[in-house]
Amino acid sequence: MKIVPVLSKKDLMKFIKLPFTLYKNDPYWVAPLIMEQKKLFDPKKNPYFEHSEVQLFLAYKNNKLAGRISAHSNTLHNKTHNDKIGFFGFFESIDDQEVADALFDTAYHWLKDKGFDTMRGPMNLSVNDECSLLVGPFDSSPVVMMTYNPQYYVALYENAGMKKAMDLYAYHVDVIKPPERLERLVKKIEKRGHFTIRTLSANNKKELKKDIAKIFHVYEKAWEDNWGYVPMSATEFDLLVDNLMPIVRPEFIYIAEIDGEAAGFSVTLPDYNFILKKIKGKLLPFGWLKFLIYKNKIPGLRVPIMGVLDKYKNRGIDVVFYYRSFKTAYEHKNPYTDGELSWVLETNSMMNKISRSVSAELYKTYRIYDKKIS
Repeated sequence: MKIVPVLSKKDLMKFIKLPFTLYKNDPYWVAPLIMEQKKLFDPKKNPYFEHSEVQLFLAYKNNKLAGRISAHSNTLHNKTHNDKIGFFGFFESIDDQEVADALFDTAYHWLKDKGFDTMRGPMNLSVNDECSLLVGPFDSSPVVMMTYNPQYYVALYENAGMKKAMDLYAYHVDVIKPPERLERLVKKIEKRGHFTIRTLSANNKKELKKDIAKIFHVYEKAWEDNWGYVPMSATEFDLLVDNLMPIVRPEFIYIAEIDGEAAGFSVTLPDYNFILKKIKGKLLPFGWLKFLIYKNKIPGLRVPIMGVLDKYKNRGIDVVFYYRSFKTAYEHKNPYTDGELSWVLETNSMMNKISRSVSAELYKTYRIYDKKIS
């Protein structure tokens, strides 16, 4: 066994491309865009590196590349929660406990040397990015911005002493015409709630900038009490917006307002993993063509984020968000058939209840692990 730090561009490309080998025969894996992965790990292009450290490692067994992992700090997390938690992510490995143990031990000792008392993950790089391990079932592809891994990873984690910290739920729902009873309920909620809901101002740059500022404000306030919440820096949020704008559809982004103040927002994304599976990691030379061919044939949607300020909760704003999203999906000129509500913390009783109320089925569970550092 040999573990080496990633210190060169050549090693970085090995790190990025390893999953393409590990998953080459897996029908459910979705290849990320290689160009986006390179940006993610570039300190000059990813503002995460402005406040935190990241170290990548590669594992070799019998001189063959067998795994990878990252170890990283998250200064914003530690400042927010006043703790000493370090993180790992981007774990990939052959089905070999020796390889997995070597990778986890390397991340463990890197974090220990930095003074952390807990190792948490997988986080790629933050809870605001792709995070968590799929613990079941393993019979379908992930939707946009969700993770996927082989079933044997669960044993590799738990045999290495990883303990469950939190489960995250994904709900599946068929996109059908909203029932009349829900439409009647929404009308009552809107009448007594004294709020308005509108879509994103995408056609006016000045108004769009204002809308994004409102969304950032709600994001900071609505999630601050959530388990594991990590605030984004302004530059991180700007990068997220820049990455999402090419794929968002304004008709699926809603802002709730009360007396001119943003009370909440909801984002629904087309499942661009449908296209990424066909592109297989590369936009050139034919990836762009496939993108254009299939962008209006995407069958699924994901609701990745929905939030309401505490003082406006219990008015039913979130129910109206769900209703509007699925009504739009059903009536869309390119109708959608499937939706996913994810992820929802297992401890978020309100969102779990609302998800079930719209006939969504809990169909996937993801897990974040902790390991104490001594």
